[in-house]
Amino acid sequence: MYRFLLTPRWWGINVFAVLAIPFCIFMGSWQLGRFEDRVATHQQQEDRSDRAKTAAARPVESLLPVDKITSGRQASARGHYDPGHQLLVPSRTLKDHHGERQGFYVLNLLRTDHGKALPVVRGWLPGDAGAKADTAKVPAPPKGEVTVTGALQASENQGTDGVQAGGGLPQGQLGMISAASLVNIVPYEVYDAWITLTDAQAPLHAVPPAAAEGSGLDLKAFQNLGYTGEWFVFAGFVVFMWFRLFRRESEAAKDAALGLLPEAGVGAGAGAGAGAEAGAASVTSAAPVTGSVPVTSSVSVAGSASVTGVAGSAGVEAEAGAGAGDGVEA
Repeated sequence: MYRFLLTPRWWGINVFAVLAIPFCIFMGSWQLGRFEDRVATHQQQEDRSDRAKTAAARPVESLLPVDKITSGRQASARGHYDPGHQLLVPSRTLKDHHGERQGFYVLNLLRTDHGKALPVVRGWLPGDAGAKADTAKVPAPPKGEVTVTGALQASENQGTDGVQAGGGLPQGQLGMISAASLVNIVPYEVYDAWITLTDAQAPLHAVPPAAAEGSGLDLKAFQNLGYTGEWFVFAGFVVFMWFRLFRRESEAAKDAALGLLPEAGVGAGAGAGAGAEAGAASVTSAAPVTGSVPVTSSVSVAGSASVTGVAGSAGVEAEAGAGAGDGVEA
């Protein structure tokens, strides 16, 4: 009954199902693992940020390059600010007890004792970086040699929130905090990192550190969760289609074993009907019409009706001839 499973067509179907189902399950499990890793990393980053607030600051050179572990750590650097290159970073949002407010960062470059400059976000101010009334509130940076302490952050990129990578900003404004953006503005080397001060100078507000890229529950994390469901659905669909094809083939095999072939029965009935109609037509056309009564033969219902009609016509003609003869004799 199940010999159809040995046909080349079903060999191909079975091989595809055997390979596709484990592959879909593997991919779904892998995507689920990616989601769980992101959740765990997010939790670790939050714990690390809590510990970093109370941990002792370390020299910025010892924490480079910035990664998921060093991001948010308290870093310190010693040097003096460059008063000629104070930059404003526009369109930056700060969340506080007032909600989300739009404003701008105040960024200064700290010339360290190692020769390189460290970008330092001294704080945030509400308002527009292009309005003189708002920029007039920015306090001047401290003079002389200072030691700064703040949360270490990786250089921003085009995917960072608030970044304006298209350019076209007025002089004195910076769209993206990164060494690549600053290399054409200042005549000295810049660290590929920046810090946000823990204690901001009034009226500036301290900018909280952002989570490291790829460590939070962002859109990519939920994409991994969605892909997990899709792969498992694909595996179930393969099982469903295989079972459906198998059921159809097995029912067809059972009908063939019982002699239930609808296609063959319908064809035989149509052929018999066509043969009967052809026989009736041939008998009707072959019946001769003569002066004597022909012999009636029973071949079919249609044929008998035709012959009987012809015989009746011949009988009427014979009776008419006999009547005419009787009149002559009289």
